[in-house]
Amino acid sequence: MVGAYADGVTWEKTRGAAARVTELEHTGSTNADMASRAAIDALPHLSVLLTRDQRSGRGRLDRQWRAPVGASLAVSVLVRVDGVPFASRGWIPLIAGAAMARAVRAQAVGHPVGAKWPNDVLVAGRKICGILVEATADLSTVIIGSGINTRMTAEELPVPTATSFATIGTQCDEDVLLADYLRELDRQLAALTEAGGDAERAGVRRDVVDGCITIGQSVRVMMPAGDDLLGTAEDLDADGRLVVRTTDGPVPVAAGDVVHVRPAE
Repeated sequence: MVGAYADGVTWEKTRGAAARVTELEHTGSTNADMASRAAIDALPHLSVLLTRDQRSGRGRLDRQWRAPVGASLAVSVLVRVDGVPFASRGWIPLIAGAAMARAVRAQAVGHPVGAKWPNDVLVAGRKICGILVEATADLSTVIIGSGINTRMTAEELPVPTATSFATIGTQCDEDVLLADYLRELDRQLAALTEAGGDAERAGVRRDVVDGCITIGQSVRVMMPAGDDLLGTAEDLDADGRLVVRTTDGPVPVAAGDVVHVRPAE
């Protein structure tokens, strides 16, 4: 189904920010669906696939992501990143989180909003959006998937650490949210490309650091091997890795090495 959803949303603003918008009545995974489409069609930069009924969504580390029909918005965006050097592509998930946090902040007025490293978006310390970035067979293309809790009630929240626009008393304008997100995402990617992948020179690193609520917190990083890294998150390095100050000194943590980052208890 392409066009207006059952509630009449036509995604006019989103269409103004995207190259192509396709809305599905339901799908298993918007990221998987987008990847399949990209394999047979040369989709343009900022192609968007969205649904309010995603039945087999995935998060990082293949965690399952499910929500009642109509309670959340699943969105995948295909971006062309051939101008971003491979060594700098670790910034793409961070850019996506920062862009979504800015879009959420514009609507969650009166509530603290930020990105928890690497790219979960939190409102008042609770997760409202998760992001999964995946490469494709085409090395110039990346798919950025987001799951945003829009209309989910308190009873429908999957875990106590989650939240939604509905539970904070805000009626989310999903069209505006996506348009804001897409424009900021595109702006940051263009800046990174223009700077040859140098996140500092592009202003990307500063934007990401400024919106990252993990910086300055005591954290426990649960590592893949099962051990914990305890310390204070003090910065992001030139590659976007989280620098954790431990009793043995600073330790850079790459996204691929992290299971979870949270304030130490």
